[in-house]
Amino acid sequence: MNIANLSGTLTHYREDGDPNGPPVVFANSLGTDLRLWDPILPHLPKGLRIIRYDKRGHGLSACPPPPYSMGALVTDAEGLLDHLGIRDCVFVGLSIGGMIAQGLAVKRLDQVRALVLSNTAAKIGTPAMWTDRIDAVRQGGIAALSDTILERWFSRSFRATPELALWRHMLERQPADGYIGCSTAISGTDFYTPTSGLKLPTLAIAGSEDGSTPPDLVRETAELIKGSQFELIRGAGHLPCIEKPKEYATLLTDFLTGIGHA
Repeated sequence: MNIANLSGTLTHYREDGDPNGPPVVFANSLGTDLRLWDPILPHLPKGLRIIRYDKRGHGLSACPPPPYSMGALVTDAEGLLDHLGIRDCVFVGLSIGGMIAQGLAVKRLDQVRALVLSNTAAKIGTPAMWTDRIDAVRQGGIAALSDTILERWFSRSFRATPELALWRHMLERQPADGYIGCSTAISGTDFYTPTSGLKLPTLAIAGSEDGSTPPDLVRETAELIKGSQFELIRGAGHLPCIEKPKEYATLLTDFLTGIGHA
């Protein structure tokens, strides 16, 4: 277990692969921890330096009292990469992780040479929607929303499998304060203008059954970055790395190979 003290916030992270290889950093979605990426790891090229971490309020990282700002989440990622001495990584972010990726690329181009924006957008939802969700979690915990969340996360066919229970447990065991804090960060974020100024290799990935960030929203964000590549994974929801790990890993591998990072 690895813990980095980032300006007083303890951040749990994990490294796999070749410590001297090209770095690829993964940031997960709201309500999940770094295990989100487990299914794709066996399908990625050998020789990569793979870094995963739990953002604040999730997994084994510290859970400061909410609210959080997106700036704080970006600073956490920046601090972790500085702590590990990472430059020129490919940063893979899913959902809120993709928002962190955008913010980090704007702030620290020395750290990020390419982006993978998965099931994310420059702006997700509305403040009113997030306020309703936060109020529901305050009143009944994450379990009060888990059925609705899982419907957005996964396709109908996946929700009929026993594996769904594993992801329900992961979701419901995240700290309520962490979920609320990160929801507040998403609510206050609009990256349309800063993201439109980015000029770096970018792969955007969407799931055809995604109820949180529908394909058109992901495509719209990808189009803000000149020369970006958009890919749709059919039959998958908000977490295609879970439902279609081989297909997801193939897209990622092709992108890494295409930019000379694998």
